[in-house]
Amino acid sequence: MKLNKVSQLVLVSVIGLVAASFLTACQLVTIDYVFVAASAGSGSSSSGEIYTYAVDSESGALRSAAPAVSSGGTLPVAMAVTSNYYSLYVANQGNNTVVHFGVATNGALSSLDKVTTSETPVFLAVNQANTYLYVISGTTSATLTEYSLSSNGTIGNAVTEIPLTVPGYSGDTIVPTGVAVLPNNNAVYVTAYDQSAYNPGGTVTSTANPGWIFGFAVGSGGALSATTASPYEAGVKPTALAPDPTNRFIYVTDFASSQLIGYTVQNGDVLNFMVNGPFKTGNEPTSVAVDPRGIYIYLANELDNTVSGYTIALPTGTPSALVNSTSSLLYSTDTQPVSLAIDPALGRFVYTANKLGNSISGFRLNPNTGVLTATQATPYPTGAAPTSLVIVPHGNHSTQSVTP
Repeated sequence: MKLNKVSQLVLVSVIGLVAASFLTACQLVTIDYVFVAASAGSGSSSSGEIYTYAVDSESGALRSAAPAVSSGGTLPVAMAVTSNYYSLYVANQGNNTVVHFGVATNGALSSLDKVTTSETPVFLAVNQANTYLYVISGTTSATLTEYSLSSNGTIGNAVTEIPLTVPGYSGDTIVPTGVAVLPNNNAVYVTAYDQSAYNPGGTVTSTANPGWIFGFAVGSGGALSATTASPYEAGVKPTALAPDPTNRFIYVTDFASSQLIGYTVQNGDVLNFMVNGPFKTGNEPTSVAVDPRGIYIYLANELDNTVSGYTIALPTGTPSALVNSTSSLLYSTDTQPVSLAIDPALGRFVYTANKLGNSISGFRLNPNTGVLTATQATPYPTGAAPTSLVIVPHGNHSTQSVTP
């Protein structure tokens, strides 16, 4: 049967669309892998999982890149990666372990070794030299533990274990929340708050300052010594912290006061409050990240289900909220964003792990303005209750394999 002219045109158009779609799909370019720690199902006994997603270079959209792998325990709460992106570490609260994974060029993870912590792990960080892993732990007492790392990322012995105590608060429960290392490896900082200042429901019961940053200078062989005037006041309930790439500034989120607190780094490790601060955020900020260029800051606001952004005044480090013509900009996420990361390959995409939404929210970052726009098809489904998110660039590191 012959086709008439209109039918022929329709057929040609359909074939063209199919071919174009096929070519577009074939031209997807992955620039990063996003790893999210979550649970396989509901309940505290459910096994932990790490989910892997590929980031499309053009749209920032995520797609599953590999089957989920076991986190090596239950209740994974935090992850960290080495600066060469060969190794990933995950902290599991359910069995008090920190597990080391090798990262392949295709995003595949392989479990290599692990350590068991004496207390419940809360957060962890790796220095830029990839020589030390810092783990904070404790629910009734707070401890910073420094582990040595071999050249292939294997976790070695605990070099230092330091109880986190505050003069004048010896009878109080100090709860650690975050740890970060200056990019030059010279200092480590830990955020913590005073659980004794809260009712069981989390409301503040005391006007005393219950939030601190502990500072430690890193000496020869990894030796840690408290910096001058440490611990430093840090609002009411500090939850996360991040340094800028130039080692000059530290930024801390205060969950209880809904503020961002800025510090300047003096004499290589001592912290001083930034003038004109603290700076208002969305409600209950829980995560903070500075972009690779050191000119923008982004926060995940847990109660608002939003991300807020700031520009950094380079001479002083002072953050200024990104605004439109009428108000500060807040970008909507799925429910309860608890972890935020910026892609390291190009610094063009921002992602949050949403604990109650069981999802990831994605945003495209305009490098000229800092303004965010939602990525295609966001949010992206994950396992149950995701708690942590990290990102590894694609294509610039080799497969890491170690015999435990």
